[in-house]
Amino acid sequence: MSIQIIGTKKCRRTRAAERFFRDRGIEYHFVDLTVRPLSAGELNNIASALGVDALIDVESKEYVKRGMAYMEFDPLEELAEHPMLLKTPVVRSGLRATVGESPETWQDWIESERT
Repeated sequence: MSIQIIGTKKCRRTRAAERFFRDRGIEYHFVDLTVRPLSAGELNNIASALGVDALIDVESKEYVKRGMAYMEFDPLEELAEHPMLLKTPVVRSGLRATVGESPETWQDWIESERT
C-alpha cells in the first residue's frame, strides 16, 4: 500500500493522519506544502478524484486574508500559486484520495488491501 500525506507539519489534522497510519504500521510519504508545493499535474489528479471545490480551505488564513469569499477565481490556478489554500490533509493511495480527516475511509483502504 502506497500512501502519500500532503499537508504541513503545523496542521493538527495532518498530524492526526500521520498518527493514524504510523499507529497501524503503514509507511507513508509526507509532502510538506511549506517546502514543496504541488505541481499542476498533482493538483489535477487530486481534483479529478475529489472535485476541485473540495480542495479549497475556505476557513484558511490565506483565504480570509485575500478576501476570496468575494472573488471569482480559478481554484486550480489559485492552489498552484498559493498552496496554503489547500484543505489538508490530502491523503492519496493510488487513484484514491481524501481531503480532511477521513479515518473511516483510510481504514476501508487498509482492509481492501488485505483481502
